[in-house]
Amino acid sequence: MTEPVTQPPPARASGGGWWATVREALRGSRHDYTSGPLGRAIVLLAIPMVAEMIMESLFAVWDVYWVGRVGPAAQATVGLTESLLTLIYTAAMGLSIGVTAMVARRIGEKNLEGAAEAAVQGIALGVIVAVVTGAIGVAFAPRLLALMGASPEVLTIGSTYARIMLGGNVVILLLFLINAVFRGAGDAAIAMRVLWLANSINILLGPCLILGLGPFPRLGVTGAAIATTIGRGTGVLYQLYRLWRGDARVSIRRAQLTLQPAVMRTMLRLSGTGTFQVLIGTASWIFLVRIISSFGTEAIAGYQIAIRIIVFALLPSWGLANAAATLVGQNLGAGRPERGERAVWLAGFYNMLCLGGVGALFVTFAGPITGVFTRDPGVAPIAAQCLRTISYGFLFYAWGMVITQSFNGAGDTWTPTWINLGCFWLWEIPLAYVLAVHGKLGPFGVALAVTIAFSTVAVVSALLFRRGRWKERRL
Repeated sequence: MTEPVTQPPPARASGGGWWATVREALRGSRHDYTSGPLGRAIVLLAIPMVAEMIMESLFAVWDVYWVGRVGPAAQATVGLTESLLTLIYTAAMGLSIGVTAMVARRIGEKNLEGAAEAAVQGIALGVIVAVVTGAIGVAFAPRLLALMGASPEVLTIGSTYARIMLGGNVVILLLFLINAVFRGAGDAAIAMRVLWLANSINILLGPCLILGLGPFPRLGVTGAAIATTIGRGTGVLYQLYRLWRGDARVSIRRAQLTLQPAVMRTMLRLSGTGTFQVLIGTASWIFLVRIISSFGTEAIAGYQIAIRIIVFALLPSWGLANAAATLVGQNLGAGRPERGERAVWLAGFYNMLCLGGVGALFVTFAGPITGVFTRDPGVAPIAAQCLRTISYGFLFYAWGMVITQSFNGAGDTWTPTWINLGCFWLWEIPLAYVLAVHGKLGPFGVALAVTIAFSTVAVVSALLFRRGRWKERRL
């Protein structure tokens, strides 16, 4: 009798308690997500995914903090360039949707070679996009900044920063894409460690290059671009090392480093729709800000403070939503769609408990919370009102985020795209304009429209999810 030495050791029993599960999630696990207790599977995936998202958000926050020591022109440079990079982030998130769906499906089928092929095609697609956008960014960075309204001073000190960030966008795309491979495979702890490494380098190197600490030259805002790119680039090198080393669920070999037209076409279809889906959601916020701007600078400032607090609070929810997407994809691949469906409802319930608690906190203490960010008598009341109003819908957001991301995990990228188009562009934006302008509710009207629209997304998503057509999607 031969021993199954090629198989990974079985996951530990769930009797170790909550902290044992948390430690296993952070350490990494060979857990089979197509069998066993669903609650434990969700926790093992969600914890490192939440930590990963928090690490990603630290890049911009850290740079803005230290660049603020240089001056307002440097801060403006970072802000305007981040606005341009929004298109890169949109492409990265859209491409990641296709990568996660295909890798998760192949892993569920126990087709490790197919998962590796999907990873290679996704990485190749990202490199192609990065080369094209990087060339445009390097060549036209000053003109793009000017188009965004940059002053002559910003153009003088910020053109190099913009060239480095836009020209080096390949590290942004690959960081997103390869982490999508790890998430789809169930190796969420590796994705988390990648961001820990990248952020650690940026945290240490950023202030040194920006302010010229110790032996480092004082490069100002340009130093922030160099530090961020080096940090992300190091993260990408670690990602490639883990893919090549062979101990992750997805392992790439030299023979797989070829373009597969059929796989690439499927990836393009999923990723193209995913990119459009993300773009719809992102662009809707721009229209809402335009409506808010008609009520003055104080209204814009208050609304932005509320939104920044809300976005940070939603990070754990995105972790749960990504966990649900991975479980749906893998269980569809394993021929267990009913388990994938139960995973979504359970993840949505967990998310409702977490986000509902945060929402209750925001509703009760909206004033003190927003007061941490501003004491301006004109801005603070608007910020508190917007935070409180949008937080009333958190129970709905919890379900909507999980369900829409689960469609993506199944490879059904068109359903959430149509939901976004209808609920945000055809419903939220007109409603915000009517309530704010014609209803004379001002910023409160826009916040109310956000609450209603996201609640609508949750209801529509749940109804379509229950119909079950996502179970029939073939990849």
